[in-house]
Amino acid sequence: MMKTKKRKKKSRMHGRKMGTHGGGARKKRKKSGHKGGIGMAGSGKRADQKKTLITKLYGNSYFGKQGITSRKTKRDTRQRINIGEIERNIEKYGKKVGDKYEINLPKYKILGDGEIKTKMKINCLEASKSAVEKVKKAGGEVVVSRKKGEED
Repeated sequence: MMKTKKRKKKSRMHGRKMGTHGGGARKKRKKSGHKGGIGMAGSGKRADQKKTLITKLYGNSYFGKQGITSRKTKRDTRQRINIGEIERNIEKYGKKVGDKYEINLPKYKILGDGEIKTKMKINCLEASKSAVEKVKKAGGEVVVSRKKGEED
């Protein structure tokens, strides 16, 4: 018959004359140098031995550079929208006044990607040349609130 559960050495070997609990000579067990690291110890620059553990627990974003770029590089946070997008969702962006749509996007820059067939009057912060051209071609107009060169 096979034994189903083997007790740990520590729980078996703590009787008389068993001062080491199965850990070999007492001098081997004295300091923690024998145990190795605990947890994330040694997971720094030369962490080859912990790589699998770390990638399983933390994914691949643990190693390498993350975070802040140079303070000098400011990300361009202006909101942009293509005229093709406006054309596709025209009911969402504007309302019909007479024969053309009035679209109010005061915080957006209008870009010229996409085709346009609807007449529209767009109020916006900025607009690219191609966007203005396409809107005029369709019989509409673009009202820009900030001229080029007025950047913050």
